[in-house]
Amino acid sequence: MKKLLLVAVMAAGMFSSASAQTKIGYINTDELISLMPEAVKADAEIKEFQTSLQQQGQTLQTEADQKRDQYFKDSVNLSQSMKEIRRGELVKLYTRLQNYDQEMQEKSAQYAQTKIIPIRQKALDAIKAVAKEKGYTYVLDESQGHLLVMPPGDDLLAAVKTKLGIKDPAPAAAGK
Repeated sequence: MKKLLLVAVMAAGMFSSASAQTKIGYINTDELISLMPEAVKADAEIKEFQTSLQQQGQTLQTEADQKRDQYFKDSVNLSQSMKEIRRGELVKLYTRLQNYDQEMQEKSAQYAQTKIIPIRQKALDAIKAVAKEKGYTYVLDESQGHLLVMPPGDDLLAAVKTKLGIKDPAPAAAGK
């Protein structure tokens, strides 16, 4: 019985000393990244790329619509074999248009990833550096919405913003 009590006391002592060394912080990575100038620039570039792809798609759609209209207009005067040839061309064009939509989404996602990955990595590197400087063993991501209670002193957002050179936006003038 005494040995069991001694083991329990030693285990409790080891657990309390181990937990005293564990320091847990948190940060909202989505908010951090949205404040990074690189992210604002990347967002504009992604939107510009998507607009370019959409314009190309619209040009393809216009071409398909014009050929379809011309087919219906000319079909009265076309032989059966010419109708089938033109119909086949239209089917190919509309298939290409459908494939373009899917391709456009894939290209857009790939382009966004090439822009976002280095920004996320820079944010992660800064978070790790601040955590190390401040002695945090673990840093949780608040943007995932899983933290229910968070002491403000363990929020690393301000320190990481400082590390990255991000300044808080100027407050809006009151009374305007």
